[in-house]
Amino acid sequence: MLGVAGAGSAQASPARHGCPAGEVFATNNTAIITDPADPRLRTRLTRFDHEVRGIIHAHGARPGASTLLDGVFWSGDLKQATYERSREFDVNRVGRDGLHHIAGVIAKQYHQESVLTFRCLPRTAPETDAVEIQAPGVSAARLHDALLANPGARDELGGGSVTLGGRLILIAPLKDLPVANKLTKSLGVAWNTAEVRYGNEEFVS
Repeated sequence: MLGVAGAGSAQASPARHGCPAGEVFATNNTAIITDPADPRLRTRLTRFDHEVRGIIHAHGARPGASTLLDGVFWSGDLKQATYERSREFDVNRVGRDGLHHIAGVIAKQYHQESVLTFRCLPRTAPETDAVEIQAPGVSAARLHDALLANPGARDELGGGSVTLGGRLILIAPLKDLPVANKLTKSLGVAWNTAEVRYGNEEFVS
């Protein structure tokens, strides 16, 4: 599918690292931040990290690694980019329903409109409806500029996140894989260096 989606002969790589049972992308921020220099974007969300790990454990799953992220998102209402510090949490020993429940608890406790989850699945699994693209050598500033230069990507994908180490993490519906491919390439990433995980995404409120 990646080749058909416009990658040509250059195929993205399958994920080299083992997938956790589930991933949760969440924050405790409820403000709209439009200034990339806003001091709230420098928080490391340390307390939030500990609290979410406690939630995961309390609901029968095992917390794994947690990664600090700089998110850049397009606001159709504001007609400009917004910024957010968040964390990605690996969740082990959890199924679909358990991951959904944990995300719902996080959304409610931190007053979030929704919390994104992703479960790695085989490419051909009936529930597979999305991909997670990870690629090195990307900054939040470059992601911001790429989104502004690509109306299709910002409208269809909404945005993405970058680790402090400069690794892009982009969740996209399968139907928008060509758009994600184009955005990734516009960031200067060679498509064959990107890692792709197939799976199921859900926005839990």
